[in-house]
Amino acid sequence: MTSTKESSREIICIVEKANREQFSKARLLVVGDVMLDRYWFGDTSRISPEAPVPVVQVGKIDERLGGAANVARNVAALGAKTTILGVIGDDEPGNRVTELLNSSGVDSQLEIDGKVPTTVKLRVIARQQQLIRLDFEEAPSEAALAHKLERYEKLVCDADVVILSDYGKGALGQVALMIEQARAQKKMILVDPKGDDYAKYRGATVLTPNRSELRQVVGQWTSEEDLTKRAQELRKSLNLEALLLTRSEEGMSLFTDAGVSHVKAQAREVFDVSGAGDTVIGTLAVSLAAGWPLERAMALANRAGGIVVGKLGTATVTSEELQ
Repeated sequence: MTSTKESSREIICIVEKANREQFSKARLLVVGDVMLDRYWFGDTSRISPEAPVPVVQVGKIDERLGGAANVARNVAALGAKTTILGVIGDDEPGNRVTELLNSSGVDSQLEIDGKVPTTVKLRVIARQQQLIRLDFEEAPSEAALAHKLERYEKLVCDADVVILSDYGKGALGQVALMIEQARAQKKMILVDPKGDDYAKYRGATVLTPNRSELRQVVGQWTSEEDLTKRAQELRKSLNLEALLLTRSEEGMSLFTDAGVSHVKAQAREVFDVSGAGDTVIGTLAVSLAAGWPLERAMALANRAGGIVVGKLGTATVTSEELQ
């Protein structure tokens, strides 16, 4: 006779297998600002004689995908078929981005722009403290953006869900047109927004701002009722199916025509929030591509975000960790 505990374990295994199979059939296209995150780790024990700053003896260098590339990496880590479209420079960091994407199982369809450098964020860390971040970036050329749009028109046909990852670096200069083209093919469109002009995202399926990003657009709310009113007004004005607000320690709130629903934050020690939004939108997109309803997809994305903030730097969450 099988015990109740054994039966429950069998059911969980069946559900896990079903989820993995669903995710493996999902096809996602990630478009946006591609970056290389570099970390220089070292120790510091003295102050420079040249200026009142610590001297760091670098002992380890780490390189990871950032921005839209980290979103794609998170999508691929869940087993989905993943393609990325963005712009990199004709340089060593660009080559490194391509290598990291290939090793992550992502189909790289990056436009190479010889007129600008690949966007790089360099962080210097000593004794588990980030001392400084150096950014190297320039907006893509008009020619590179035009070529990227041509590739997008072809790639969007094969995707179940499109993720537009906007870090404000210029790769999504034609985002309104991209949304229009995806809608014409009845694709689901998820947008991680940037800046205070959300009109360009009109017509997307789901928008995923965090608290500070939403405040830039709707202002400071005074209560949950006031937040709901402002969020729903924004959602309707932009013709969105849903607005998913990520709220750090307060969890997430999902605003739809049916009303608002919440999930509590996962109780975990927060080590590093870098790239947490990438993990959230990637997990949400894979779940929706697999046919999950929005509220269930939000719950899984919330769990993924709770796991990834316990890791250093931009990181991923696997299906196994989510289970």
